[in-house]
Amino acid sequence: MRWRLGLVVVGLAAVSVLIVAWVLRASLVNHWLAVHTGTVNEAGPYYAFWSGFGSDLAEFGIIGALATGVYQLVKKYNCHEPGCWRVGTHPAAGGQFLLCYHHHPDYAGKRPTHDMIVRLHQENVERQHAINAKLVQIHRELTGQTPPAQPGPEGSAPAGPGAD
Repeated sequence: MRWRLGLVVVGLAAVSVLIVAWVLRASLVNHWLAVHTGTVNEAGPYYAFWSGFGSDLAEFGIIGALATGVYQLVKKYNCHEPGCWRVGTHPAAGGQFLLCYHHHPDYAGKRPTHDMIVRLHQENVERQHAINAKLVQIHRELTGQTPPAQPGPEGSAPAGPGAD
């Protein structure tokens, strides 16, 4: 926060110096400004403006639109923690948020280690198997049928009564 205050003070000092220089050399600065913005009466009123500086107004709009698009793209992939400029690559809350490792609740502010990745993967696999088992149970209750055999954790189907 301190550096922002310093930046504001330096900016205000620079603007103050420019205003004082303008006041002290008003005729010279005004003429330079009139020539470079095209407001000097050359071939007619404001002809030089529209064929020079004024023709760039549309380009300023295009550059502004491109800058806004880049900002929105960066914001989309940014960490969703307010004020964080890191890239959010870790989904949280079922994919609603993208967070950096510093703000993700599973990482506790530390970079994910291999052991942590393996643990979180195992938890996810177990959660998916529990969901699948619950869906199979609901299917059996609703239809009164036995669904086709599901592969077990080892990748093989369980043996049935006539599998000899």
